[in-house]
Formats: sequence, structure tokens, C-alpha cells
Amino acid sequence: MSAAISFFYSLKCHHCETLSRFLSSINSTLLRLMAKDNYGSPKIHPDSRRQRFTYIFAASGLCVLFYILGAWQNSAVPKPSGNVSNKIECNPANPSSNPRSTAVPSFSSSDATLDFEARHRLDLNATWVTVEKFPPCPLNFSEYTPCQDRTRGRRFAREMLIYRERHCPGNDELIRCLIPAPPNYKTPFKWPQSRDYAWFDNIPHKELSIEKAVQNWVIVEGDRFRFPGGGTMFPRGAGAYIDDISALIPLTDGSIRTAIDTGCGVASLGAYLLKRDVITMSFAPRDTHEAQVQFALERGVPAMIGVIGSQRMPYPARAFDMAHCSRCLIPWFKNDGVYLAEVDRVLRPGGYWILSGPPIHWKKHYRGWERTQEDLKQEQDSIEDVAKRLCWKKKIEKDDLAIWQKPINHVECIQRRKIYKTPHICKNDNADSAWYKKLEACITPLPEVKNEEEVAGGDLKKWPDRAFSVPPRISRGSIPGVTSKIFEDDNQMWKERVMHYKQIVPPFPQGRYRNVMDMNANLGGFAAAMMKYPVWVMNVVPANSDRDTLGVIYERGFIGTYQDWCEAFSTYPRTYDLLHADGVFSTYQDRCDITYILLEMDRILRPEGTVIIRDMVEVLTKVKAITDGMRWKSQIMDHESGPFNPEKILVAVRTYWTG
Repeated sequence: MSAAISFFYSLKCHHCETLSRFLSSINSTLLRLMAKDNYGSPKIHPDSRRQRFTYIFAASGLCVLFYILGAWQNSAVPKPSGNVSNKIECNPANPSSNPRSTAVPSFSSSDATLDFEARHRLDLNATWVTVEKFPPCPLNFSEYTPCQDRTRGRRFAREMLIYRERHCPGNDELIRCLIPAPPNYKTPFKWPQSRDYAWFDNIPHKELSIEKAVQNWVIVEGDRFRFPGGGTMFPRGAGAYIDDISALIPLTDGSIRTAIDTGCGVASLGAYLLKRDVITMSFAPRDTHEAQVQFALERGVPAMIGVIGSQRMPYPARAFDMAHCSRCLIPWFKNDGVYLAEVDRVLRPGGYWILSGPPIHWKKHYRGWERTQEDLKQEQDSIEDVAKRLCWKKKIEKDDLAIWQKPINHVECIQRRKIYKTPHICKNDNADSAWYKKLEACITPLPEVKNEEEVAGGDLKKWPDRAFSVPPRISRGSIPGVTSKIFEDDNQMWKERVMHYKQIVPPFPQGRYRNVMDMNANLGGFAAAMMKYPVWVMNVVPANSDRDTLGVIYERGFIGTYQDWCEAFSTYPRTYDLLHADGVFSTYQDRCDITYILLEMDRILRPEGTVIIRDMVEVLTKVKAITDGMRWKSQIMDHESGPFNPEKILVAVRTYWTG
């Protein structure tokens, strides 16, 4: 046995030192056992003693054999390249003793120390990156709307209101500062009080109250504005006006949920429709009245800066149950009826178009409108003709209201193309495509049906059942990769996530928020989970994405818009209380500088407003490094499922400061 051990001691291989220590321990053990066996008087059973020694020798031999085999196999593993070593850094060399600090550490070195420290650890809230401190912009930027800048707009044609459409700054025009709130800015009134009041210091404009004093839109009362709910066509108030509409169409039975108000003024119609569970997308251009949409959002009413000009509105086809225009000054009959054709595109099958103001009821109002009877009659006849060519049916005209209804399918409309050659049915067109898409004077085709009684695209349930019913676009397989089961699971997931938000964002259930934006809405699950709170949600779907889900969101009874977050949003500064961004920065980090996305979020967020960002941890650390220089207080928190999920949640609050 000693001879065998001596033989192994004499081995000259790169594992000999470790093997020698191992064999020495075995040799010592055997010698102790042999000494023990020979100690004292002779044993009665010498054969048993020899058998036990044989077992020990065999076991030792096997151990040695397996050790040699294992060492030989390990030495055959190829050494990693220098690049891999640099990334892993298992055994970093000492640069003072080894000039080639990037060399691969030798696996045969007996004094090499293995570093078992985890390489994925990250101090989530550490400011380990140099933080850029963003200065405040000059005070004259306090109402800056980058893509609706009037100075830039003057460079464009006035034809079809092109100069009032979106014209975003180029890379050389982007500003890298924080939009200031006006001095003495105050937290807006809570809903529903905000529907009727707003602080003057938040929107220091008396122009609208002066220019529209006769129309009774807004009144200045001391340190606040008051919105009486009036307007030129609302002499008895918006509530009474809505009652008149409700007497003509089923406005309160849940069949009408989404509406669009073109040329909305201060959105009094949308404000009072909310009492009927109708949510309205109100939009108006940024014009000489300064802040119609800003007033609407300050009141807690959904609104966007927008205009029907040369491009489609940023909404999908078949989105709205009702469209409304009251003195909206849109020349519906001009340009081959292209503007009314755009309303037809976004109107659901069976939806209503409501028109009040000139030229409706012109026989009574022509003197007050300071127009001739012939002119007004010709305008109304032209509108009637365009509506008929679009296959709409006039439902009723009573007093100051005229209402048309879109057909539930296009079976008869296609047959009527033999009579009406124009407008033609649009061909080779994605009806939902609406981001910088030029208008075309054609009829957007409805999905095919099996008979004349079937609703094209599928019938919708009444509100509120509509919110959680499987949308027709999903049940019919129009959204790739989304099934009814996925839709239901998504609802459950967001219900749980919103419950988690209540725990990590204390003001969440306290009515602190009114205007909420979901910057990457997917199927609208977040908005659905927020229904229990006194909020409305602007659901944003990235423009030109592979999976367009905005139509699904509208079919659920919510509102939203397309948006490219490499550009500014069509709203005024300080118009949202809560911004929710799920996967936004993972989506856009390779498209544009995410710094400008965060600066845009800061622009549209109210002072002391909240941001919730969900993303992978490595993305959130980049985001936090930027927000630390934006006067935000932020913290990265674990996923609701626990700390082992690589997706994390960043919660931030925009601190209060003014210009």
C-alpha cells in the first residue's frame, strides 16, 4: 500500500499538489488503522482482519482512480476567451503585479481564489451615474405645447387648417429644461367640484371670459373661474341641452358610451355627459382663445388639442357611438365632404351624428347669425347631400338639433354606389391607421356581414357590461396573438396590480387623482381596473405598433389615442395627475433618447403628480438616473410577485415648484 501511495506522490501533473494532500490524508488514516489492529494481544479472527484491510485498500484505490479521472476531464475543458473573461471577471488580476490585467486566470493555479459573489446584484436606488441637473425653462414657456407651437405653425399653409395640425420640433429645436408652473399655482379642485371651478392662478387668462362673455362659457369670480355650463347653443345650460338630445336618441340606456365632440369649447358638453355615463373625447385647436382644451382638462374633463384638417384624427375606425358638433365652424360640405367622411370613419355602425348651430333651424336664427337665408339653406342642403351619399339616414330634426344615423352595415350602401358614384368605397386601406394619415374623400368600408340585420364588426353590449365583455375585435381574431382567455387573464392581472398600487402609492384610493394617462395601454386592463375610482383614463397606444389594440379599448367603452412617444403629446402642460407607463422605455429606448420622453412626462404632469413606471430593472436604473435631475422624488420597488422578478416598479412624485 505504501508503495502505491509513493507512486502517486511521484506523479508530475498540474493537479499533483492537491492530489498529494488527499493521498497523505488517506495514508495517515491507514497507518492509524493498522496500528490499532496490531495494538494489544493477538486477535482471534485474523481472516476477518485481512478482509477489512482489503476493503479499505479497494475503497482508497477507487477514490484515487476517480479523482484522477475527474482531474483529467476538467483539464480538457477549453479556456474561455478574453472577452468572456472580461465580462465575468471571476478572478480579477492585480494590475500592479500583472500588466495584462485582462488575461484569463489559470484554472491550474493552486492559490487561485474563486469569486462566488452574485453578478446580477444592483443597488436599485443608488445614484451611481452622473446626474444631469435640468434647469427650469423661462417663464414664457409655462404653456409650451411643442407640436402645436403657433410660431412654428405659421410656416405652414392655412389651407385645410394645416398650420393648426401637429408640427413637432426637429432635433435642433428640442429644449432640455423643465416647464415651470405659473407663480402661485394651486392644486386643482377635486372632482366633481372641478367641473364648475378652476383657480385663476393655474390658467391666468381672462381672454376667454372676455371674448366669450356673451356665450356664457366661463366667468371670473375673484381668484377662480366658474363654468356655468352654458354656451351659445346651451341657453338653458348643457344639462338641459343633453336632456333634449336624450329625448330623441337612447342616451341613457348604456347603448351610447363613447362620444366625440369636435370644436368642444371648454368641454361643457363632455362634462355633463359624464353624469349620464357617457365619456367624451373633446378636442379643439390651439387658437386665439389660448386655452379651451386647457380649461377642459383643468376641470377634469377628457380633452386633447386637435383639429379636423388635412389628416385623420388619431383614433381608430368604429370608435365612437356618437359624434357632436355645436357651432364647431367645420365646413362639412367642402372638399367633397372629406370632413364628414372622417366622422363616418370613426363612428360605430348605428352611431349618431348630432349637429346644432348654423345652418340648423336657419329660418329662426338667420338674422342673429347675420347670414342670408339663401346661404344657410344652401349650406344645409349640401350637408344633407353629403350625409345621404355616406349612406346615413336622417333620424330627426327638431328645433335646434339635427341627428343622422350611420347604417349598421354596408350591404345597401354598396348597392347604392350604382346611383352615387362619389364618394367611392376606400380600397387597400387600413381603416384604423390614423397617425399622420392624409384624409381621403371616400367611405371607409365596414366589415362584411352575412345578412342585412347583422351589425358589421359585431354588436356591443351596453355599458357597464361592455367594459369586461370580450370585445368583438378579439372574439373575431382581429388582434394577432390575443384570445378571449388572454383578455380575461389580462383583466385579472391588472385588477391585482391596481390593488398593489394602493399599497405602494398611499394617495391612490383617496381621490387625489382625476386625469390619468396610461402611456402604453395594451388591452385597456389598467383603465378597467380603475373604474371604481373617480378618474378617467387617457389610453395611449403606440402609433404604428405591430399589435394595434386601440380599437379594442374603444369597444370596451374607454377612450384613447395613438401616440409616438418620440414626440410630444397633444396637450397643455400640467394637465395630468397620474401617468402610468408599462414597458414604455423598453419599447422606445432604441428609437429615441428617453430623456426627452421623461421631459415630456414632466411637462404634462401636474406639480405633486405621480408617475408609476413598470419595466425591467436595468431600464429603470437608467430612468431613475435621469429623473433624479428633474426635481422628482422617486424610488424603485419590487414587483408585486416579489423581489425575484426582474421587472420592477418605479414610483415618482413631481415636486412642487413654480416659475
